[in-house]
Amino acid sequence: MTSEVTPHLQPVPTNGPDASSAVDTALADLAAGEHTWGRLGLADRRALLERMHALTTTHAQEWVTAAASIKGLDPSSSLLGEEWLSGPYSLLGGLGTLAHTLSALEAGDSPLAGVKFGTAPGGRTTVSVLPLNNFEKLLLNGFSAEVWLRPGIDRATAQRTAGLAQLDPTRTAGIGVVLGAGNISSIAPLDALYELIAFNRVVALKLNPIMDPLLPVFEKILAPLVDIGALRLLTGGADVGTYLVNHDRVDHVHMTGSAITHDAIVFGPGPDGAARKAANRPILTKEISSELGGVSPTIVLPGEWSRADIEFQAEHVATQRLHNSGYNCVASQVVVLSSEWKQRDEFIAALRAALDRAPARAPYYPGSDRRVSDATATYPSAERLGDGGGRVLITDLDPGEYAPLLQTEYFAPVMGVIELPYSGTAFAAKAVQTANEEFTGTLGINIIGTPSTIKELGEKFDSMLADLRYGTIAVNAWTALGFLTASATWGAFPGHTVDDVQSGIGIVHNALLIDGAERTVVRGPFRPLSRSLISGEMSISPKPPWFVTNKTAASTGKLLTAFAGAPSWTKLPAIFASALRG
Repeated sequence: MTSEVTPHLQPVPTNGPDASSAVDTALADLAAGEHTWGRLGLADRRALLERMHALTTTHAQEWVTAAASIKGLDPSSSLLGEEWLSGPYSLLGGLGTLAHTLSALEAGDSPLAGVKFGTAPGGRTTVSVLPLNNFEKLLLNGFSAEVWLRPGIDRATAQRTAGLAQLDPTRTAGIGVVLGAGNISSIAPLDALYELIAFNRVVALKLNPIMDPLLPVFEKILAPLVDIGALRLLTGGADVGTYLVNHDRVDHVHMTGSAITHDAIVFGPGPDGAARKAANRPILTKEISSELGGVSPTIVLPGEWSRADIEFQAEHVATQRLHNSGYNCVASQVVVLSSEWKQRDEFIAALRAALDRAPARAPYYPGSDRRVSDATATYPSAERLGDGGGRVLITDLDPGEYAPLLQTEYFAPVMGVIELPYSGTAFAAKAVQTANEEFTGTLGINIIGTPSTIKELGEKFDSMLADLRYGTIAVNAWTALGFLTASATWGAFPGHTVDDVQSGIGIVHNALLIDGAERTVVRGPFRPLSRSLISGEMSISPKPPWFVTNKTAASTGKLLTAFAGAPSWTKLPAIFASALRG
């Protein structure tokens, strides 16, 4: 998720000479709490989730205010919509769907009993996870998500195995450590919930120091788990994290961060750590799962686009880079174009304009300015855009210059464009090969194309999706929608190992507790309302609230969060009215 080792901020209570004592006490509490957790039935666990759901609703404004202070956002900024959606809204979705899953298991049903199944190339079964109800059909009209299972897993097996550790809630699995992220505020509590529910492990959750201002909020929201000893919240720097993950009482580690941080934890830092990695001799011998970053591509399929299409999709791609100022593990860093596309110049000009006029924001994440400077040093012809020139656009490169852009996660507002000398099906095939073989990481990839272009590709487009080795694929959407969808899976493409971790090992979210997931495929409309209906797309979605250019993103995000806290048909008109003004 981050491009470098987590920085140290102002010391917090578990730092200093008493840090080890605080960790020891927390882990002793969890050892006792594991017995309590193991005695709780599904109904009691569901009640805990429902209580946290209510508490999240109550403290949502406090959460967003704290997140805004971390990121230097003005209280009146439309960018607060990012904090509503990627903060309390995301956690509410996770809690609500997990409670639904436990309710189904409690009744003796599979969590997948009522979902739609399908097929995908390569003998894969698909599970429709968005929309799951009529509210989602209305609020995210035109958007969908499917979890693709690994080849050979059929519908009956998927239904039988859904539920993971909650199929036997009495069988606990020790203590897990979660090292929280420093960029998106819902990641830490969502990851802790997944450890607890999917694996039946009680959790020591250590916050990233950047997120320390959210500690009072998390203490209130997560109190039901803390009270029974199933969760302990810890703060502190790398010294606390190191002591924690190596503690004898800890059975498993999950982290969100960078491959650099992962390798330092698993193999140790510096040249000695590099030597141990080369020999695959880890110093951390307990199991570790991870969600890491990478360089995410956006493939633009050439076709016949209107001027409005070009401007809208340029804003879409700019959002994929500039949301949260580029400090996202799945922020798109490289646009893959056809050099033979006759509208290539027009699209790049629109992308340049969208990057330049997006709302200004402070570079809150440590090291951002240095990483921007590194990018411009590597590419001296890069353009500096935006207020103060803090954004970078890299274009007109020779193929021999591509490698640093494709292999360095800048974790900053840096975007590049590469071109492939192909068109039609040949371009699609070469873009897939390039994404699989030349880009670092496998977390997420975006594909943009007109409905007619995708229809012309036919079965070859489905094969294109199957051939891509990414954990989340978004078609005419941004992969971050997969993050926001609680029932979808989130994580790298399966198969990485600790000595070649890429974008990580394992998945999170997955609130339907699906076993055997391979990837999530998200789809959205190419055009917003009303052009979608005029052009024959059956979608009534306006400009999505996660667009950085959405003028009412803050009000829409707040209304959506209130709706997620207590769904009601009476709340829909205000949401639609706000969204349409965006």
